[in-house]
Order: sequence, then C-alpha cells, then structure tokens
Amino acid sequence: MCNLRAEYFISPAVIQWWEERGRLWGPIASGALFGAGWWFWVDAVSISHHKVPFDQYIPGIIATLALIMINCIRRDDMDDYDPFDDAQFCRSRLWLFLSYVVSFASILAAVWVMLAHYAHNPDLSASEKWPGAAGIFQVTFILGSGLLFFVSRTPADSGGYAAF
Repeated sequence: MCNLRAEYFISPAVIQWWEERGRLWGPIASGALFGAGWWFWVDAVSISHHKVPFDQYIPGIIATLALIMINCIRRDDMDDYDPFDDAQFCRSRLWLFLSYVVSFASILAAVWVMLAHYAHNPDLSASEKWPGAAGIFQVTFILGSGLLFFVSRTPADSGGYAAF
C-alpha cells in the first residue's frame, strides 16, 4: 500500500504553523470564504440588468447544503477505526462520500448555468455575463470554506475550538 504522508509534499514550517495556529485561524478563514462566496453572488444579482431566474440560485444553495453535510461528521469518526464498531465507521465514510457527491454536483450545476445561460449567448455583453462567473466563484468559495472548516476543527475530546 502506498504510504503518502503530508511531510513529503508540504513544508515542515507550514505543518508546524498549522499545528500551532491553524486550529485558531481556520474557522475564521472558513467564515470569510463562505461570506465571500455569497458576496460574489449577491453582487452579481444586484448589478445585473436582467432578472436572474431562480434556477441559477440552486447551485449556491446546494453548495451550502454540502457544506452543512460535510461538517455534520466528527473528525474522530474518520480517524479512529474500531474493528468492533464497523457500522459507525462505514456510516461516517458513506455520509462523507455523499456530501462530496453533492459538492461536485453543485460545481457541475454552476458550470452548467454558466454555459447554458451566459457563455453561449452572443447577445449579452461581458458585464451581463457576470452572474454566470459569480455562480462558479460562489460554489468554489463555499466548498473551500466547508473543507477548510472540516480540517480546522479540533477533535471532540479536547473540548471544542482552540482558545485565543
């Protein structure tokens, strides 16, 4: 079996910083990414000259749902393998897999909206195509936020988030 370790790909200084400060700043950066994602969409909808149909809102809503799904799982359930409690381990992995499927579905939906409504429409100017690009930025930032928050959470046995 291939033994891939983080030390082979990431600088030891980055790993040391993450162990010291990542748990503190991870949720803050995650919240900023989430806010930036929705800010892109709100900006695009507010400056658009035409009414944006509701079907173009769906990728962002699905990405937000995927963020919630990813963070419903405790990281301890993924790290600890108990051979006598195989059902919990499999349920956690299955739920995480389904949440990743929903995540990628939201990315595909945003790309589909961009292609179907904006990219192949020669009547629209570049500024009128902004909602399509903003939808892709939105889901990318939201899903990046969800993954960063999942990685930056502390294990449940330490009592929550790192203290300031």
